[in-house]
Amino acid sequence: MYRFAVKAFLVLSVLIAAVGCRTAPLYNVTNQSIVTSGGKSKSLEEVKTAIVEAGKARGWMMKDIEPGRLEGELRVRSHVAVVDIKYSTTSYSINYKDSKELHYDGTKIHPNYNGWIQNLQREIEKRL
Repeated sequence: MYRFAVKAFLVLSVLIAAVGCRTAPLYNVTNQSIVTSGGKSKSLEEVKTAIVEAGKARGWMMKDIEPGRLEGELRVRSHVAVVDIKYSTTSYSINYKDSKELHYDGTKIHPNYNGWIQNLQREIEKRL
């Protein structure tokens, strides 16, 4: 009975560790075209405003770095995601910059990060 309990405990521990450390390929948004209804292009300021408002709606803190570039930071409990957002009147990109507690290994990251980026992208699209 004791041996069974020890084996069960070890198997359960391995399963919990495996679930807790799951990762997925890093998701970046690269040169996403800005398509507007009516064919009228947005100004650089309008694109920036759409990105900043989308970020706020999703809990991101946006910092203006230079014209055409923002830095976004999202904090969820002990997790931190930092992205570099480059934008123009025709496209934008959201690229990984840094993170904490998201198990980034150079190519893979906790899947919640990808969900946060996809949510931000959808929110930006709605506003553009």
